[in-house]
Amino acid sequence: MGRFGVRRRKYFPFYHCQNLEFVNKKLNCILLIDDDDATNFIHQVIIKKAKIAEQVITTFNGKQALEYLTNNGRYANTENTLPSLIFLDINMPVMDGWEFIRAYQGLPENIKNQIIIVMLTTSYDPDDQERALKIPELAEFEKKPLTFEMMDRITQKHFSESI
Repeated sequence: MGRFGVRRRKYFPFYHCQNLEFVNKKLNCILLIDDDDATNFIHQVIIKKAKIAEQVITTFNGKQALEYLTNNGRYANTENTLPSLIFLDINMPVMDGWEFIRAYQGLPENIKNQIIIVMLTTSYDPDDQERALKIPELAEFEKKPLTFEMMDRITQKHFSESI
């Protein structure tokens, strides 16, 4: 609470959704690739409150995400919705974000052409950002946490015709 008992919303971006409530149109699926449960929870809350996706899927490393995208491993024999948007962390066990991108580059074009990937990380290393900007499969490089403003900017830039 701020002065005079007024709630200060600027510190809690998921309490207030700005321009993201779209009329009847949503992305089919957003895939979160991050090994941190708390981060995934916060990002799921923001995405759900923004009402921009029919489904939010979480995988905890790049290997699980590739299995999801290709219907292999734990996702074999399942009907997976191909995500329109992926939020990708860098530092994860098993397969990190950089390894995921290298493997993702080998996927068929009909899969890759339907997906926008945003690297969403806590890294403040300028080398990471420079490296990411050189990878054509990465549309954006953003700092955590996900915010409504960030979601608005990304959806307006990459999905303005479909949403």
